[in-house]
Amino acid sequence: MKKTLLAIAVPAALFANAVSAVELYNDEVNTFAVGGHVSAGLTGSEEGDTEVESISPRLNIEATRDLGNGFVADAKAEWSLNMLDGGDNSFTTRLGYLGLTHEAYGRTVVGTQWAPYYDAAGVADLPIAFANDFLYADHGNIGTGRADKMVSYRNGLDFGEAGALSIGLGWQGAHSDTVGSITSYGQRSQVALTYKVMDFSLNYAYNTGNVTFSGKQEDATAQVLSASYGSYGNGLYVAGVYTQNEYVGDFEKTNNYEFLAAYALANSLNFSVNYEEQVDDKLDNAVYSTSAVQVEYNFLSNVIGYAGYQFDLGGDGIYDGTENNIWKFGGRIIF
Repeated sequence: MKKTLLAIAVPAALFANAVSAVELYNDEVNTFAVGGHVSAGLTGSEEGDTEVESISPRLNIEATRDLGNGFVADAKAEWSLNMLDGGDNSFTTRLGYLGLTHEAYGRTVVGTQWAPYYDAAGVADLPIAFANDFLYADHGNIGTGRADKMVSYRNGLDFGEAGALSIGLGWQGAHSDTVGSITSYGQRSQVALTYKVMDFSLNYAYNTGNVTFSGKQEDATAQVLSASYGSYGNGLYVAGVYTQNEYVGDFEKTNNYEFLAAYALANSLNFSVNYEEQVDDKLDNAVYSTSAVQVEYNFLSNVIGYAGYQFDLGGDGIYDGTENNIWKFGGRIIF
């Protein structure tokens, strides 16, 4: 068995959230690059007016340093861009971390980063227009998406034709914040496992720690089981996600479902359909249920057009409690 990190322990879900960067400096010891993307388009719905919208525009800088003996240090800072409104909040932090990587010893990251939990949960969070919502309910504090102030470690084992196993560990310290019914967070820890054979992957993650929920201390847990086949944007891709949360966001217990099927033609035209549902397990009713049909096309390697239509299938609603079908179309430039 041969240990590797870069090819095994860093799942493809992370690269789906990465964007290409332009390398501005490289002296074979140090590198420096700038990247990000900007998107703009129109969105409208049955219940609202049509308006201009931008989807997750961002700017990032990255630097690496070869430390010798197989160790590479890296740093990344990424900001959300407020493209459409003037004001003081033009930039807000998305990512900011320091990392240390060794092919055999693994990768350690300190700071605001994509959590190991997201390695398992993010396999269906890929289309531009409509993707996963429930993963981002208090994700910074709980650590289900971009985790704030986290220490993480990842490594993997390659079993050759028998597949590859990767493991991720994460820890966050105690702090106070008010999100919904939660007013403080204790120390949190998580573990994520991925087993991949050829184009198939099976993933599991568990995340736990105390929170103060409606004035009482509770154990807030999030666990996810997911599977995927293929590579998004390259032929057939199918992924499914099931999560079970307790005292996450503003709910005592929820069951969450996400399914994505996509097919990309050789000319990069990528068609997809997804389904997402969140169920309040305590009240035994759907918070929301949606399905979307979408298409994306690469006019150039760094210019993508997108369009999508999301059907509101019922539930108490994630917008204003009424059924509301939504459409979007626009373009994205990656730099």
